[in-house]
Amino acid sequence: RRVHGGNKETQIMQAPAPKKPRVVPPPNYVAGLGRGAVGFTTRSDIGPARAAAPEGPQPGQLPVAPPAGYVAGRGRGLGGSSGDPHAEREKEDYSETNYDEWGGYSGGLFNDSAYDEEDYEADNVYEHVDRRMDCRRKSRREEKLKEELAKARVERPTIHAQFADLKRGLAEITADQWASIPDIGDYTVKKRSREKFTPVPDSLIAKAQQESQMATSIDAKGKGGLDTPAASLTEFGEARGTVLGLKLDKVSDNISGLTNVDTQGYMTDLNSMKINSAEQIGDIKKARLLLKSVISSNRNHAPGWIALCRLEELAGRLTEARSVIAEGCANCPDNEDVWLEAARLSAPDIAKGILAKAVKQIPNSVKLWLDAANRESDKATKARVLRKALEFIPNSVRLWKEAVELENAEDAKIMLSRAVECVPHSVDMWLALARLETYENARKVLNKAREVLPTEPLIWVTAARLEEAQGNAEAVDKVIARAVQSLSANGVNIDREGWLKDAEAAERSGSKLTCQAIVRSTIGHGLDDHQRKKQWKEDAETVLARGSVETARAILAHALKSFPGSKSTWLQAAALERSHGTPELLSRLLEEAVQYCPTSEILWLMAAKQKWLQGDVQGARQLLANAFVPNHNNEAIWLAAVKLERENGETQKARRLLEKAREKCGTARIWMQSVQLEREDRNLADARSLVQTAIEKIPDFAKFYMICGQLDEAENRIEEARDSYNRGLKHCPQSVPLWLCAGRLEESQRQHTKARSILEKARLKNPKVPELWLEGVRLELKAGEKKAAATMMAKALQDCPSAGVLWAAAIEMEPRPQQKAKSVDALKRCENDPHVIVAVARIFWKERKLDKARKWFVRAVTLNPDLGDAWAHYLKFEQSQGTPETQSQIIRKCVEAEPHHGELWTAVSKQVENWRIGTESVLLKVTASITDPLISSTVSAAVSNGNK
Repeated sequence: RRVHGGNKETQIMQAPAPKKPRVVPPPNYVAGLGRGAVGFTTRSDIGPARAAAPEGPQPGQLPVAPPAGYVAGRGRGLGGSSGDPHAEREKEDYSETNYDEWGGYSGGLFNDSAYDEEDYEADNVYEHVDRRMDCRRKSRREEKLKEELAKARVERPTIHAQFADLKRGLAEITADQWASIPDIGDYTVKKRSREKFTPVPDSLIAKAQQESQMATSIDAKGKGGLDTPAASLTEFGEARGTVLGLKLDKVSDNISGLTNVDTQGYMTDLNSMKINSAEQIGDIKKARLLLKSVISSNRNHAPGWIALCRLEELAGRLTEARSVIAEGCANCPDNEDVWLEAARLSAPDIAKGILAKAVKQIPNSVKLWLDAANRESDKATKARVLRKALEFIPNSVRLWKEAVELENAEDAKIMLSRAVECVPHSVDMWLALARLETYENARKVLNKAREVLPTEPLIWVTAARLEEAQGNAEAVDKVIARAVQSLSANGVNIDREGWLKDAEAAERSGSKLTCQAIVRSTIGHGLDDHQRKKQWKEDAETVLARGSVETARAILAHALKSFPGSKSTWLQAAALERSHGTPELLSRLLEEAVQYCPTSEILWLMAAKQKWLQGDVQGARQLLANAFVPNHNNEAIWLAAVKLERENGETQKARRLLEKAREKCGTARIWMQSVQLEREDRNLADARSLVQTAIEKIPDFAKFYMICGQLDEAENRIEEARDSYNRGLKHCPQSVPLWLCAGRLEESQRQHTKARSILEKARLKNPKVPELWLEGVRLELKAGEKKAAATMMAKALQDCPSAGVLWAAAIEMEPRPQQKAKSVDALKRCENDPHVIVAVARIFWKERKLDKARKWFVRAVTLNPDLGDAWAHYLKFEQSQGTPETQSQIIRKCVEAEPHHGELWTAVSKQVENWRIGTESVLLKVTASITDPLISSTVSAAVSNGNK
């Protein structure tokens, strides 16, 4: 074998294989046995004179040679060479796919040889030579490839290269040239499909002729249409509407948590069920047999008697049940449950006799005495029974309570005096006696109770309430403080939660001072310093959720005393007073808050607003003036001062304040309020001058361009308005309202193509914005392109699948029969969106299902009280179908909610002439702009009938 490496050549000669030595055959070797020859044995070979040959090879001997044609492992399924070189060569693949110009066929001469280290070294040398030759030709190959590519680009240029110079020229086009681009007219040219006509077969034409003919006779052979049931499309439509209505009701119940199950009726039905089936009867027989075996084996087993009695009662055998329980009373006379069961099953008069026997048998049973007393209708007789019971059981607290409740005040006081001697561990007895005594005697009773029960906190709380009832406010704090010390000394753990519940109980009973004293003395027990503020705020929220206003007020007051500089705590206390307090309390609280938190602008604004709401305008001005001292050039305070003057008709003062604010602060909101003041005062020239200056100072504020465009539109200066919107879109491409204003301007000028272009560009700049898609759909509807609008709505729902605004519009776009199905799809996507809820309510309104419509309107305003459109639709519904009381209630709730959002709501509230009106006036105007669906459906039906 030769190995080439560089210019050297090495020849390796393989030594000849050594000759194998001659092998001596083993014993018992038979020549030809491997080829199938059979040996034979003569008579002389048999006998004891010949020793048996050992089995297997002996030590030092070679094994038996394999037979001819033997292949190792073939019996186990392994392949291998058959030993015939010609046969092996015939199995090789000599097809064209296996041929290589350099190496020939893959089946080489040395396939059977082993791959050793010399072969590996030779392959590495050849690979190194190939890489070196490839590097030498690489630069020339790349240059040739570039020349070919340039030649191909010249012969067949790309679309991008052809229009590159034209794209660069678009930068020089002015706005006028862009506006003068002609409209293509019909924009659906590309979407038109060629109509294809297919020849109609003759059989179809003949069938159509037969159907168009009128038959004047009946075929006697055929049965006509009598065998086919008539299918009414109207019935199918009604059934489909019913199914969809049930689906909507199911969705409504799942969302709102309402239920239509009559629980009382359901329980009544269960109680009236009777056993009728054979299986139930068989089960009763098995149970009767089992229980009889129980009481037979143990006659004194009371539960067995009771179980058998109730089984007979369940089976309807009341006489047998009474007999069984009577036998049980005889066998178990010392078990009170058996006697009570017997009394329950017997008539009232017989039951009294049974209970009389029972108390004689078991005189210490409280249950028997109470049952006997409860069966007496006369109050005196009942009291006599209880007194008799107390003779036998004087230490029963329950008997004492029942007996005391039947007595008058004087007799109850005597009985309680005896009760606290018999049951001194009962706190209720001590407290009841203290309530009946005079102030001095009650103090003595409570002091004695503290001596008997030193670990009971309720006695101390009652003492504090007693002092508060007498007007001793200072003594209340002392009593609670001594209570905490005494209980701690007696090893009682001061539990904050338990004491807070006692404070709430004191508040419910009218003891406010006791409630406050408990909070002050126990609210901080078991808390670290870093935990107190957070924990106290959470405690206030918790007790307020349970309706304990005084307890929450006391907790927050204590927290403010410990943390006077906490703004969040002041805000929480102010929210509490706004909801549950008086305006005077809120005003005092806020005035105190700004003293401890002078840099908190929100507290200053709340205090000034509260003064203004109380009618103290001068006090509000003074508070805002004081707020400027720690808050220099604060935008919110400047705007609050301006709003105060505007609301009170002081336009000149507001204008002077805005001039100072622009000089010292100069934020975008201050400039915008300056422009809006001039617009409201009808000084449009000054407003335009201010907004132009504001744009120069703050060019990235989108509302400036919107105001400028609106001013131009008001004066019918369309080109200037278009220019304002275009400038704004260059600086603020992410402003969705600015895109909408630009599109609506083109729509108002009947430039639908340009409006489409603007909205498409807006959607590219701001993807997944439902308002842009909705504006595009409405543009197509106004242009009369209903199919294009439906297509765009489908794309919009794919891009924004959870947008309730789009789903509500899609429901309105559908024909009336398909609106319910569309609403079901909408509720699956966004079940808690108020826009969808309002759309579903309007569907029920059209169908005159007024209760369901009202329920869905209530859900809409509950889900989002800030949506003014929902309130307007709800009020419109009640104006059509409700009462004046319901309408006034809706208006009141809407004023409390103060909504600010909604397409219809903002369209009214953002108008200049409506800036000063209140929430109620805006609600009434929005409601007036909504059409009644019943009237609109009636008008459309009349129009369709007239066309017919």
